[in-house]
Amino acid sequence: MSDGQMELAGHRLTGRTWIGELGTWYSAVAPGGRPASALRFDARPFTDPAARDRLVAAVVADRRLLQGGLTGLVPVTDLITARDEIWLLTGEPVSPTVTDLLTRPPGGPRPGASEAATVLAETAQTLLAVHTAGLAHGAVHPGTVVIAPGGSVLLAERGLADALHGRPSVPDRDVAAWASLARGLAANWAVDAPRAAGLFERVAVTATTHGLAAARDALLAGRDLLPSGFPARDRLTETAHRWSVHDEPTRAAHPAPAPVPLPAGRDEEEAVTLLQVPEGGGRTGAAVRFGPGVPSETAAAQIWREGRSGQATVLGSGGERAPRPSRPPARRYRTALSAAVLALMVAGAVVVWLLRGPSVPLAVTGVEVLAPKQTQRCGETITIRGVLTTNGSPGEVRYRWRQSDKKDEPIEQAQRVAAGKTEYVVPMHWRVKGKGNFRGTATLEVVSPVPDGAKISDKASITYRC
Repeated sequence: MSDGQMELAGHRLTGRTWIGELGTWYSAVAPGGRPASALRFDARPFTDPAARDRLVAAVVADRRLLQGGLTGLVPVTDLITARDEIWLLTGEPVSPTVTDLLTRPPGGPRPGASEAATVLAETAQTLLAVHTAGLAHGAVHPGTVVIAPGGSVLLAERGLADALHGRPSVPDRDVAAWASLARGLAANWAVDAPRAAGLFERVAVTATTHGLAAARDALLAGRDLLPSGFPARDRLTETAHRWSVHDEPTRAAHPAPAPVPLPAGRDEEEAVTLLQVPEGGGRTGAAVRFGPGVPSETAAAQIWREGRSGQATVLGSGGERAPRPSRPPARRYRTALSAAVLALMVAGAVVVWLLRGPSVPLAVTGVEVLAPKQTQRCGETITIRGVLTTNGSPGEVRYRWRQSDKKDEPIEQAQRVAAGKTEYVVPMHWRVKGKGNFRGTATLEVVSPVPDGAKISDKASITYRC
């Protein structure tokens, strides 16, 4: 594929590529000429039939956050499928990232402690808003922290990794990752500012012991320890501009595999949005498929797609949107009637199911144990969180915690679970006293319900020094 040869839903891919954790990123130019990016997902996670639906749900939740006024996430403009590949289109470029600036800074002065503090403050604020909404990011690291052209700090790929791999979204994982980011910036961008580096280390500890809000407040309260210029948006704007000027055509060590060009006139040429986008008057349009030879959908297929799609996207050599053909009035009325009948049938089935009660027995599908990463100090009570994931049926889960420093038989505990909810946090508080060094392991084991011969457990370690 040569530069500028491929257009995707009106976005021109420039040919500059790099490989990320979820697939291959492409620099792109949006229809209005604004810089953007496109992510072609790796196909392997989609061997799980539910992965695609989880991905759609994560992107829809992301867009609702943005519609609610959250500005700290890279905006997603569309999620589409084309030629059996799934693509994510963003409204902002996802480069440079903090990883880019740590490994290969552009010409000019290296980012310093003020820029690091700005990155930490803005990412903390964004994560707190995400957590307040009952969500999590799931993959916070320097490669998902983006410096936007205007100098703002954005988080990319929110919720995507958890959705693709079927992991529970746990805010504690974000907090631990933010603390790790703070320590990394202290060791790199604050190496010439020891007071600022010490502040970053302290807020990292505060995050894991008292929460992200307390860490953010401690960071802002310690601004006197930072060099002048905080917040450093102007400097970050200059950094992003220098990056765009000096960046090479391809950032990957090995060129990313290019998708097969989609020549015009092929029957397979089509792009379908996977998102539900309201149109005028609050109506929701059906997904639109493009390309000669594409068969028209049945009424049932159109009704099914109305829950998933609504924004037409076009894949073609010209990148222009194809006009939606007007539907004959009689067909439109028949489709509306079919939709109403189907909705009544679904509602009736739901009522019957609720009255009858669930027929699927309760099952625990996963366990995860999360412990603080930093070394614990004298006399601290360590909170270790366990996450139980169920299939959503009601009942009771019996579990037990084991501490490696206690030989006594652990006491079993019970957690009542309700229908429809799939995640439950079961904390364990570990009190360590005395002088010396200690490394302990906490193990969470499910007692019931567990299939015969199976073992459902997870563990995490802590380090203590006094």
